[in-house]
Amino acid sequence: MRIPRLYVDQPLASGSEVTLDRRAMEHAAKVLRLRAGDDLCLFDGLGGEYAAVLVRGVGGALVAQVGEHTPDRVESTLSLCLVQGISRGERMDYTLQKAVELGVQAVVPVVTERTVLRLHGEREQRRLAHWRGVILAACEQSGRTRVPTLMAPCTLTEHLTHAPSGTAFLLDPRAARALTQAGALTGPVSVLIGPEGGLAPHEREAAQAAGYRAVRMGPRVLRTETAALVALALLQALGGDLGA
Repeated sequence: MRIPRLYVDQPLASGSEVTLDRRAMEHAAKVLRLRAGDDLCLFDGLGGEYAAVLVRGVGGALVAQVGEHTPDRVESTLSLCLVQGISRGERMDYTLQKAVELGVQAVVPVVTERTVLRLHGEREQRRLAHWRGVILAACEQSGRTRVPTLMAPCTLTEHLTHAPSGTAFLLDPRAARALTQAGALTGPVSVLIGPEGGLAPHEREAAQAAGYRAVRMGPRVLRTETAALVALALLQALGGDLGA
């Protein structure tokens, strides 16, 4: 039987006891139905993971005894950043979930001309909290030990005011060069993907002027969530742990 994995939002150390935060406690008690004496695996997003045992609950809280630390063994050596045009509802959730599974290290949600979902104020904070929950759950499921950075949403124009570090790709089905022809990947890699309906022509031009290289992934137009999945998998195959 697979040992349950939980993220805890505090630093861990072997030999210590940790009180599970609200999210971890509710998942352990209500979803996993863990009891005192059950084994589990904890990680704090800082690298590696810890064997642990649920020892007791005090006043409704759950406490775990933290055991042996195991260093990172699943994180990719390729630093991947997904710059994703915000899509609606389950499509964005799916994109985030699969991006985590494929080893992305950072996600930048961007508002583009064709973005349907508009986020402001309290609504933006609720959506960010939801997306972070999706990311944490995907880390727990996939064995990740470092939690990808989720940046606050910004407009594509705002994002393009800063030159991308390392190699940056823009997905465009009309591009002359294929992503598989990217060559050796060294240093950080970013990939920009439009929302439903893709990027407007002037947005593609602005991205290329800012340093993004237009590439295609075949003759067909992919949905935004499919494009993210395929692009990240190809990049990991070209320069990351899928090519090992």
